[in-house]
Amino acid sequence: MIHTYLGETIRFEIKYKNRTSIGISIDSYGDLEVSVPKKTPDEQVIRLLEENWVAIVQKVQEVKARMDGPKEKVYENDEHFLYLGNTYPINIIQDRTIKQDHVVFEENIFHIYAKQFDEEMLKQSLKRFYYQQTKALVEESIASYQRHFKKKPRSLRITDSQTTWGTCDSNLRLTFNWRLAMAPREVLDYVVVHEMCHMVHLNHDRSFWRLVGKIMPDYKDKERWLALSNWKMTV
Repeated sequence: MIHTYLGETIRFEIKYKNRTSIGISIDSYGDLEVSVPKKTPDEQVIRLLEENWVAIVQKVQEVKARMDGPKEKVYENDEHFLYLGNTYPINIIQDRTIKQDHVVFEENIFHIYAKQFDEEMLKQSLKRFYYQQTKALVEESIASYQRHFKKKPRSLRITDSQTTWGTCDSNLRLTFNWRLAMAPREVLDYVVVHEMCHMVHLNHDRSFWRLVGKIMPDYKDKERWLALSNWKMTV
């Protein structure tokens, strides 16, 4: 079936099953399925969809955008970038008198001060901002969660990894991905807790996950955010 509401059109399939309530699910391709008790009127299904229309449309669009992959960023005013889980526009300010290009995040805008409008230089300025913010946020998080651990990290590095969000080696050296500043603060906190737990258990055994769960019971929600949103954490 196809239904248009509030200017958006969605295709969905109704499946009649032996159940007592209506369930809505969206698969990995962005296709919508509505499972309903047998003999449920179509009008009731439509009414339920419309009651949840904004959330459904948003979720469908997110899934389809994830399938398409990240769009190449354009370094022009009003292009948006992630920071702490939300997106904000950039505002490029040319100033030939500054010593170094830099970014100031103020009033929910990335103000990029640059000597010239060079896309690669603007990109590197924004990356430096994320590096700096990730380091500061990780340091705060380590200090906040240190009370749960007897051991302390011996060093901290922010790296550019394509495969990991963080690591901890046997010498208690911690590394974290600079893109973590794009994630919600609680997600960054989870990655920090995860790696700090490796100071106690180097492997992902049951003891490790019990410790993670003890410190952060809802850690699976944080993992889910990273799994679903990592594709858009880009510059």
